[in-house]
Amino acid sequence: MSRAGIVRIATIAGGLAIAVALIADTQVVLAQEASAAAAASRPVWHLLGAALGLGMIVIGAGLGIGRFAAAAAEGIARQPGASDKITGAVNLPLFLLEGVAILAEVFVLLIVLLNGRP
Repeated sequence: MSRAGIVRIATIAGGLAIAVALIADTQVVLAQEASAAAAASRPVWHLLGAALGLGMIVIGAGLGIGRFAAAAAEGIARQPGASDKITGAVNLPLFLLEGVAILAEVFVLLIVLLNGRP
């Protein structure tokens, strides 16, 4: 399997894991009255989903950024005169990919921090 396929699978699996974590967290939040004993025995599946999702998204983003950087370096090595155009064309996808990884980290942090709510 190619690296692009691995990145796609990691991104999709990470997104699904975060979706599962959000659904599990929503079910816990919708329970209006939770006693102390029920809160103590609450399942922590959403934390597992958040951890797996964050790991997969960061791995996918790292592979994608590495692939973009390698392609840009190779292109600049072949045509040094076009380095400005190559750098400009690579910067936007790199920034978007990094933004997706940062948003995933923020969502996972929200899931973990909002876990303590009754």
